[in-house]
Parts: sequence; C-alpha cells; structure tokens
Amino acid sequence: MNIGMLWFDNDPKAEIATKIERAAAYYNAKYGTTPNLCFVHPSMIHNGSLKGRNDKMSSGEVEVRTTRTILPNHFWIGVNGSPT
Repeated sequence: MNIGMLWFDNDPKAEIATKIERAAAYYNAKYGTTPNLCFVHPSMIHNGSLKGRNDKMSSGEVEVRTTRTILPNHFWIGVNGSPT
C-alpha cells in the first residue's frame, strides 16, 4: 500500500466489518478514492464477521490483512496499487 490512513475505532458493540465500512466511507469522503486494503491486528478478527479464509479475508470490497505492527482497534486503510 502506497497511500493510507490510520483509523481508530474502539466501539465494543460494532463488528469489525462495520468498523472497516466506517473507515472506508470516511476515507472515500476525504480523499475521493475507494480504499481496497486494510491492515488490522490479528486479535481483531476473532468474531467471524469477515468473509473468506484466514489468509484472504474481506469486508465488502476491502481486502483485510493482519499484522502485529498495527495496534488493536486501529485500522491502516488505503489503496493497494493504482486507485480505483
């Protein structure tokens, strides 16, 4: 990912898919581009609200990957490759 935004959402009632949708909507409104990649901490994907397998998950059109370099409740969201 060459362009990205760090998003924080610690709403305990919302599922991770909802949080990613919120971040994607804000990103689109702010930058005028739809994000297609989001990095999250591995501990955040336990609730099963994402579609796919552990190595390839998505929330809508946004691919979700895990990395321990992102803190829990934080989302590194942006565009992977050329903007859509």
